[in-house]
Amino acid sequence: MARNFVNDVEAADALAQGFKDLKKEIAKVIVGQDEVIRLTLTAIFCHSHALLIGVPGLAKTLLVQTISQVLDLQFKRIQFTPDLMPSDIVGAETLDKERNFQFVKGPIFANIVLADEINRTPPKTQAALLEAMQENAVTIAGHRYSLPQPFFVLATQNPIEQEGTYPLPEAQLDRFMLNIFLDYPTYEQELKIVKNTTTDEFASVNQILSADDIILFQHLVRRVPVADNVIEYAVKLVASTRPGNSQLANNFLEWGAGPRASQYLVLGAKCNALLNGKYSPDIEDVQAVAKAVLRHRIVRNFKAEAEGESVDGLVAKLIDQNK
Repeated sequence: MARNFVNDVEAADALAQGFKDLKKEIAKVIVGQDEVIRLTLTAIFCHSHALLIGVPGLAKTLLVQTISQVLDLQFKRIQFTPDLMPSDIVGAETLDKERNFQFVKGPIFANIVLADEINRTPPKTQAALLEAMQENAVTIAGHRYSLPQPFFVLATQNPIEQEGTYPLPEAQLDRFMLNIFLDYPTYEQELKIVKNTTTDEFASVNQILSADDIILFQHLVRRVPVADNVIEYAVKLVASTRPGNSQLANNFLEWGAGPRASQYLVLGAKCNALLNGKYSPDIEDVQAVAKAVLRHRIVRNFKAEAEGESVDGLVAKLIDQNK
């Protein structure tokens, strides 16, 4: 059962404290990756989805599993392979002993769904997630089934192995609020990882927040007041990614981000403010989520690729130009 708060300020303080407690518990298992943890929890508290991209061995799967444990949520993992079918994700109707059709739920019916190596399955199977991610429901044989709440898809993707992979279509990429990049650990962090994982002892984590708590905080994020200048900055930043609106976009971008990016920038800024103990976001909060919101929504042109302009580098330049 969700906790009761006297007002939104008390709830905001509880979320900030809960975030600190969550980080402390997750740190028992995951070494470093503070930015990744912050962004993943931001997506969850914004009732959205996240795509985690990193080379093998950076604990992407372990991170998602650990987050599901500290949040006391039902967790299901789907290993995406070339022969995976849509029914393997959403479920299918089968005949029972009386020869009546009954719906057998697939692994999509969970609070946190880990779509592991999502780009290894064909577009037909990837599309099975579209309705679930947008509407929190699936339709089978004309019947609509609601998914348990809260519901999140956290997908992983390997950026270096392209053999046998299928790039995610733009429509599906746009369903992910954040594209989170996992980098290599530092030397000190890798020393700690090796020491912690080569013994016979395994860390256990405590449950910090319940499903009801998460739903309460999701509504709280929506109620956070935002100054007009912050919203204007977010919209202006997104508009500057579109060719015709800025010189940088004209030179290096084929496509810019759509209105959903503006929405996610404001939502992400609201959540980032709350996680840092503030009651209203400022422009710095927008900038804190800008790369993760925009990096999968803009498409570089040939000139950008030829000159070695990275997506993150272009986003950073747009942020500097819009200060």
